[in-house]
Amino acid sequence: MIGARVFTPTVYFFPSSNSNSNPKLVAEILRNALAKVLVPYYPFSGRLRETKNGKLEVFFGPKQGALFVEATSEMEISDLGSLTVPNPAWVPLIFRFPNEEAYKVVDMPLVIAQVTSFNCGGFSLGLRLCHCLCDGLGAMQFVGAWAATTRAGTIVTNPVPCWDREFFRPRDPPIVKFPHVEFRRTDDGSSLTTTLWQARPIQKCYRISLEFQTLIKNLAQPNDGQGCTSFDAMAAHVWKSWVRALDVKPLDYELRLTFSVNGRPKLTKPSLNEGFYGNVVCVACATTTVSELVDGELSSTAGLVREARKNVTEEYLRSTIDYIEVDRPKRLEFAGKLTITQWTRFSMYESADFGWGLPVYAGPIDLTPTPQVCVFLPDGNESPSRSMVLCICLSESAASRFRDYLSEFSASIN
Repeated sequence: MIGARVFTPTVYFFPSSNSNSNPKLVAEILRNALAKVLVPYYPFSGRLRETKNGKLEVFFGPKQGALFVEATSEMEISDLGSLTVPNPAWVPLIFRFPNEEAYKVVDMPLVIAQVTSFNCGGFSLGLRLCHCLCDGLGAMQFVGAWAATTRAGTIVTNPVPCWDREFFRPRDPPIVKFPHVEFRRTDDGSSLTTTLWQARPIQKCYRISLEFQTLIKNLAQPNDGQGCTSFDAMAAHVWKSWVRALDVKPLDYELRLTFSVNGRPKLTKPSLNEGFYGNVVCVACATTTVSELVDGELSSTAGLVREARKNVTEEYLRSTIDYIEVDRPKRLEFAGKLTITQWTRFSMYESADFGWGLPVYAGPIDLTPTPQVCVFLPDGNESPSRSMVLCICLSESAASRFRDYLSEFSASIN
């Protein structure tokens, strides 16, 4: 899918109390462990190229492999400010090539790691993994294997990695059973995209307590008695608040909310191998007009999100594969769209114990290059299953309105 043709940048901070090692030694240990783990995870050491029909394939040649960069900073980690939410100022902690093209994945290293040593003795690991090779769960599996191998000094892979990409071959002939509005080409006839991209959006982060999530879930229950999940409710509330804050026009314009659904539990005929770390996410899409979203009941919007989520079945996933085979999208569609990415179920912290304890922060850095993406993150200061951090991009003028709309049922947003 065209939306996977990106690198996902993340950073992990390890304070000096956890490292207690010479910075050069830390980097050497991490580099050696990465070399070991790239043997079973060999596709990460290759490169991507595009075939005639627009598909990507991994190939191998000389002078490839992962890119590992060592850096030093005269700052201390404490100089970076709060390590509880993403901060665009941390961008120098991940490596980018000079004049690197946006969205370029062809002929690029598929793992780019930067270890930065700070004056205080702590260090950060800035990581860029190519989304074409793995989804979030796959990335956690890879990072977990790297961390376990670092701790043990010898290769550790549990589960054993699996690269059965043929599992997702399209059917012959392709059978597209659904309209797949998530990929539909749409004219940008609203003010949403222009407002965001031309106004230099800023990244705002809010800590959402478990109590507030429960409140929204209770308020958002659809009237049909079938209930909704916390994600359905929070996604609906965030979508509604975001569109209200941006004052999107015209009111009859159709908006889209897209989000990823893990396809692994959907696949039963046959089941997918446990160690498969490629992309198994399917894009769900809810649609409604601006007026229906802004003026409608929260329960109605939550119902739309729930139905979009439940519509992702095994047959829908197979239909998606066939749709892309027949009509492969060539560009990202932003018109009238908000994409919510849920990272709260990823083992961001637990998978990243390289032997120096858990990181004090693990997650993304800067969402402003993709301002129509919202991320739900685990809160590093709490159990990941309780409070979460909501990160979203808005124009400066809309930021205060968004906070008011987000917290209108409670004053507990911070």
